[in-house]
Amino acid sequence: MTDTELQKRVEEISSAFFNRPFLHKAYFNVRLRTTGGRYVLRTHNIELNPKHYEMFGMEELDGIIKHELCHYHLHITGRGYKHRDADFKVLLGKVGGSRYCQSVKPVVKKQNQYALVCHSCDMRYLRKRRMDTKKYVCGRCRGKLVLYQLEEENE
Repeated sequence: MTDTELQKRVEEISSAFFNRPFLHKAYFNVRLRTTGGRYVLRTHNIELNPKHYEMFGMEELDGIIKHELCHYHLHITGRGYKHRDADFKVLLGKVGGSRYCQSVKPVVKKQNQYALVCHSCDMRYLRKRRMDTKKYVCGRCRGKLVLYQLEEENE
């Protein structure tokens, strides 16, 4: 989908669900990472994350467009346009916009990369960051620690 097709889609949704025209610009912004879209207060433009369209399709994109159009129309008319405002919640429920968008990135937990092993009691300490073993001793027996780098598991 191109920016011109997106602009047309936003104008169609605005007139169909809000009975008001969308008079500003709507476009994809590839720099958006954690959000599905953004309504810019100063310019009244709407920026949308293209990854949501690519991963989840038109239905998800329409929900995000309705959400951003709620911000837009409420701000233009001088009513409560923020997420916490009652006007916003009522209008969002009325038009069927999405309150939250789906997550684009899978949550990746950083694996432990290092192991500190005590020479005396064989106690293991797993760490994500490298440590200077000269400054620290074992918490159990006060023995000397040795640093090992763990091998990465390839999936």
